[in-house]
Amino acid sequence: MTDAERPRYTWRHWAKADRPDGDNPEKPRRIHLLEHHLADVGACFEQLLRQPTIRRRLAQAGGWEDLDGVTAARLSVFAALHDIGKVNAGFQTQIWRDEDLPEGGRRPQSFRGMGHIQDLTPVVNGDDKETFAWFFPALGFGQGIAGWDNGIFEWDDRNGVTVCNLFIAALSHHGEPLNLGNSLPANTRAWRQYGELNPREGTERIGKLVRQWFPEAFAAGAPPLPDKADFQHHFLGLCILSDWIGSNERHFPFDDRPDGDYIHTARQRAAKAIADIGLDISKQRETFGIRPPRLGFADLFDFPSPNAIQQAAQDTPLDCPLVIIESETGSGKTEAALWRFARMYQEGLVDGLYFALPTRAAASQIYKRVKDFVARLFPEELRPAVVRAVPGYIDRDSADGGLQDYPVWWERHNGEMPWAAESAKRYLAAQIAVGTVDQAMLGALQVRHAHLRASCLARNLLVVDEVHASDTYMREILAALLHTHRAAGGYALLMSATLGSASRQRWLSVDAAGAGDDMPLSDAVDAPYPAVSWVSGDGAGIGYAGSNDQAKAVAIAAQPAMHDFDQVAETVLAAAAGGAKVLVIRNTVGYARQTQQALETRAGGKSELLFTVGEVITLHHSRFAAADRRWLDGEIEQQLGKGKDRPGGGRVVVGTQTLEQSLDIDADLLITDLCPVDVLLQRIGRLHRHPGNVRPVGYAKPRCVALTPGADLSPLLKSRTGQDPNGLGPYGGVYRSLHILEATRRLLKEYGEWRIPEMNRELVERATHTAALKEITEELGEQWQEHAIDLEGVRLADNLQADRGIIRRDKSFGEDNGDVVFPSRGEENIRTRLGDDQVEVSFDRPAASLFDPGAVIERITLPMRWLGGSVPQEPATPTPVEGGFEFGIGSRKFRYDRLGLRRV
Repeated sequence: MTDAERPRYTWRHWAKADRPDGDNPEKPRRIHLLEHHLADVGACFEQLLRQPTIRRRLAQAGGWEDLDGVTAARLSVFAALHDIGKVNAGFQTQIWRDEDLPEGGRRPQSFRGMGHIQDLTPVVNGDDKETFAWFFPALGFGQGIAGWDNGIFEWDDRNGVTVCNLFIAALSHHGEPLNLGNSLPANTRAWRQYGELNPREGTERIGKLVRQWFPEAFAAGAPPLPDKADFQHHFLGLCILSDWIGSNERHFPFDDRPDGDYIHTARQRAAKAIADIGLDISKQRETFGIRPPRLGFADLFDFPSPNAIQQAAQDTPLDCPLVIIESETGSGKTEAALWRFARMYQEGLVDGLYFALPTRAAASQIYKRVKDFVARLFPEELRPAVVRAVPGYIDRDSADGGLQDYPVWWERHNGEMPWAAESAKRYLAAQIAVGTVDQAMLGALQVRHAHLRASCLARNLLVVDEVHASDTYMREILAALLHTHRAAGGYALLMSATLGSASRQRWLSVDAAGAGDDMPLSDAVDAPYPAVSWVSGDGAGIGYAGSNDQAKAVAIAAQPAMHDFDQVAETVLAAAAGGAKVLVIRNTVGYARQTQQALETRAGGKSELLFTVGEVITLHHSRFAAADRRWLDGEIEQQLGKGKDRPGGGRVVVGTQTLEQSLDIDADLLITDLCPVDVLLQRIGRLHRHPGNVRPVGYAKPRCVALTPGADLSPLLKSRTGQDPNGLGPYGGVYRSLHILEATRRLLKEYGEWRIPEMNRELVERATHTAALKEITEELGEQWQEHAIDLEGVRLADNLQADRGIIRRDKSFGEDNGDVVFPSRGEENIRTRLGDDQVEVSFDRPAASLFDPGAVIERITLPMRWLGGSVPQEPATPTPVEGGFEFGIGSRKFRYDRLGLRRV
């Protein structure tokens, strides 16, 4: 076969290739040369560092204020070398046909399945001595690169190797740190010449090319690269981002022709790709400078002027890396955060925004408000897409433009959704996104592409709402994320209606060792509220924000009827018959469903008093498919809304914790299960939320009834109480601490009226502060002391598990390689929250939506415990039944109808 007849990929090093053509296996594949792909990625990295905020964040991760041109060029060299392992013959021949192979068409056994990352490890760590001897000199490490890091890359005859940390970080671009201690044997044959394919010559050519591409990198007298481990981790995130962008065939089409000047083409394409994706916001900033938008409160929101908490948040210096807003539910904390972001963006402190919520439903509710805000802030021609970073809730409206997908052999994508919106791993690359806090926290955990998440997030303002909802495990992961974010010069804003002093101290001291000393109970109760806390270069502080003029006095009482569904139904139906909008919040889906069934039985022909979606009577909880959940959220906001859109007459809505977060609903009467006081205050936030709404006779004053299991909670300490614990205590599965629940019950007994927000601080501290809980433990005796010990054990175990899952960003990729390598236990054992294991089941054919005749359900989420811990391998078949459908997984059967998903 002559050179003219020979497929080009049999003698030229390639990096990307078409998928196999099953219809025409003889058709030669298109390839993209390795040297071109390395130039593409190096140019993308170079272009990223031309974005001021991205460059400064990387510099600050290394302890510098900014990066000079030489340092930026050197980092671009490392990024370009990320795929250098592809020069080996084993990788190159994997797309060759047998007849193209030399040596009689026999493929060496050692070539089979060979890759380009882990298979490079024996060369990097010196196990493959033959290849090691020529590989790094061929790349030019001995001609300058070794000196960039104070000679950190060295080798000697005894094979004592000190590895260049940034080179190892670049090789880790597939999403997790390269394991230098892996057990792969040296495969010297793959690095020798094979036919006309010569890995050594290919390596030498690339070594010469990178010197031509980035000549400034080899300038003499430049400072050594930053030696902080944080810098290496941040660099890896940007390296992954560069590789993903540089693999987009839409911007970087395949080219198999050697071209010594290809770098100029790569740079032009990189500049366009970075701009198209939305990472280059220079035109936005230029527009802001030429005709800056009005940033007054009334310009951005549907309110004439800010209230006290909104003004206080605005008055806090913009350069504070951490701000905490504490104010009552419904006081406009969301607008306070968005207004502050607008000013920070104008001042060039941040490029974008990630608004993090505790649940998917909460994120979807805030999404529209953020999108409306962005429409007012940015001119239409330069308006960024607002990505709904919520798996299962994506629709085309959630990311209208930019961030395009790229189809390549190495990763499968659906080719439909915009780049950042289509994959959860890329959500944080969006300039503006609204999603769950889990998506952000994954940037701190030992899961693939965590570095990508954290490095992308660093340029944006991180807003986390309802931080009080975090348990010990989540709190420690979020603390690690905040530490990473701030170490790179990032900014964060936390919000809560009911934050205890211990949690506030934890957030404010996130960069210090430990959580700080507990504040005395008396001082904690006396702390200002509403308040804005901050961290600045001078330390931390807290200030009173002033009154928001939303004071309300809630008549509250405990009623020992938690398990009496008929009595609850009688109470709420009587109120609804009198014209009241009644919200019933139960701690578990089971109790919510039983309450709904009791209501329907007692209501008889008065179904107009019950919550309906279309013609379907239903309730509100988490076990609905995503498409139906959106309908539920929209209908409940309409039926329990505000102003002229609020329908007249009584109505009863039953649900779970899904009703207490982010939904803009307003009840005349609240019936709720006993729960921790901070959660109870959240629920009360849905009571008389909008002062302008007309109240029926007898409900001019907000009223709350808290359902308890009785005056004594001690039976809940035993596993068999004779009744379902309904989420309470160590066997309830939701609110484990009976000490907090007992403290809350006592506050219900002590105060018949809760003045909101005047009493918020006192109520939260007296039910959550360690001193208050210790007093209850000592008073109630041995069983309660054992319970306290068990809770402390759980807290310590959660802390330990969180610590085990957090990335060690204080450890380097070379010297401390064993500490940064992700454990082999697998991502399935590392999660953002405990006790919340879910599995998504897909259907082999669509099922009909319960509420939307034009919609279908293609998948649904089940608790893992319902499946005995096993993950289904095949799609399930939905079988229509009256009012819904049923499906089976193995021997287990499930039904989905107007009461939600449940086991049959």
